[in-house]
Amino acid sequence: MPEEAVSTFMYMHRYTQNLELLYQTPQEVPVGRTNLAQLKGILRHAFCEGRSVLSLPESMRFLEAYQIPTVRTLIARTVDEANALSSELGYPVVMKALSPQVTHKSKIEGVILNIWSPSELKVFFEELEKKVRKHSETAEFQGVAIQPMVREKGWELLVGSKNDSQFGSVILFGTGGTAAESFNEVTVGFPPLNQVLARRLIEETAVFKRASFSDRPFNVKLIEEILVKFSQLVADFPEIKAIDVNPLIASEKCAVAVDARIVIEWDRFMREVAEHREQSLIASYPKQYVATRRLKNGAEVLLRPIKAEDEGRFNELIKSLSAESMRFRFFEVFKEMTHETLTRYCNLDYDRQIAIVAELQQSNGQIIGAGRVIAEPDGKSGEFAVLVCDPWQGFGLGSLLMDHIISVAKDMRLERIFAHVLSNNYKMIRLSEKKGFKMEMLDEETVKASLNLI
Repeated sequence: MPEEAVSTFMYMHRYTQNLELLYQTPQEVPVGRTNLAQLKGILRHAFCEGRSVLSLPESMRFLEAYQIPTVRTLIARTVDEANALSSELGYPVVMKALSPQVTHKSKIEGVILNIWSPSELKVFFEELEKKVRKHSETAEFQGVAIQPMVREKGWELLVGSKNDSQFGSVILFGTGGTAAESFNEVTVGFPPLNQVLARRLIEETAVFKRASFSDRPFNVKLIEEILVKFSQLVADFPEIKAIDVNPLIASEKCAVAVDARIVIEWDRFMREVAEHREQSLIASYPKQYVATRRLKNGAEVLLRPIKAEDEGRFNELIKSLSAESMRFRFFEVFKEMTHETLTRYCNLDYDRQIAIVAELQQSNGQIIGAGRVIAEPDGKSGEFAVLVCDPWQGFGLGSLLMDHIISVAKDMRLERIFAHVLSNNYKMIRLSEKKGFKMEMLDEETVKASLNLI
């Protein structure tokens, strides 16, 4: 029927659009995570105390470690401490009850905004203590968290993550604040996010559409960066069962997290300590393959897995090749790769293939070589390739890349790897023989190099 034909066409159109969006080249977003050992110490401390929910200050320290903007948070155990800290921060302040037994402060009205004076603070401090005691006879009142009141008007957003038994960690983004549960306006993504995937997550939300048509939109680029950093936090700590940053107050100029809650799954925490494995729907960046090496000429290179953000730098490597080097690697000579072709080399599924690039440390991220291994559908064998740009041949980079690729292939549990090499590519043939590859003449122009890994 015509209606079915139109419906089918629109499905194909949306599918093509989704692919184009997925393979857009993302901008580099630096994730400067720090003090990871300190964060593990926080988890061990909570584990020893038998807590599965981290306190507000502990949760905020996780965000700070990943350079996610947070409002300054101080802890007061007594009224006198609260007065002193409030004077230090400057009125008005926000006061939040702290108790291990109260995981959702809003349910007991445990957050008080716009406290303007020491007299108000004393009254509200006592009021919060009463609310905690009323919540449960066993509830322990540990004081209050004091924060400066965010005066600038902004949009209240929710950034969160939950661990699903089937899909692993999922990222949630949408409307935050007290309206989060009422409207349930969130979109779902999977870590790790890059800048393009983060933007898609933002643009699909109702709050983005409302903000775009208002006279005070929020800074989308800043939220993209926060989402990318947040997804890295989630990927680094798969033992996190749930994490909510609510609200994240965003305006045209800034964005700041004013509250956070992290729940830990201790069974997974113990497995992570023992095995250091992670469950995720999408394979995260394989940072275990990042290594620094020195070439024969003394130059230092960083060997690391390729990222979608490397498309421009990888394209420069391809354009710098001589006709001979290009023919040896790609079996043809061409002027330039298209964006669609480059995405096949840079935007990878790390479960199936891994490419290692050699980044020159003394330059601005220049890529001077690359190696790659692609698993065959049977999961037992894989095809590999190595490429070194002409000025850097002869300094041992090809050998380093080959060793790195062999190590990666073993981790992928491949039984053998192979490559098709032109018969006059003598450098590659000699290198392969040196590494123990078996050489087999397929025809007058092609040699097959293969290596058993088990």
